[in-house]
Amino acid sequence: MITVKIFKRSDDFEGFQVSGHAGQAESGYDIICAAVSVLTVNTANSIETLTGDRIEDCEKDGFLSCRFPDGLSESGRLLMRSMILGLQQIEANYDEPYVKVVFSEV
Repeated sequence: MITVKIFKRSDDFEGFQVSGHAGQAESGYDIICAAVSVLTVNTANSIETLTGDRIEDCEKDGFLSCRFPDGLSESGRLLMRSMILGLQQIEANYDEPYVKVVFSEV
């Protein structure tokens, strides 16, 4: 299962972490893993490129961690809310628990 942890402080985002594999299909054919990867990596790239907000990230096989050491602009927060919406829709649209989105207050 893929676990996506969203780190928040009050109403602001501190970062997010993605770990695991969906296991819905064999490697290279897993559309759930692909969808989660596209949403999360694109969000990190968009925040950094389009908003100018600073991110600290670490990526390796089956793991992505992004932190926002200086906080996020309103545009960055909107991108995060969009990513969460997409992830929650993936989570809700499959009978098997392939994706779990959790919020952690830091």
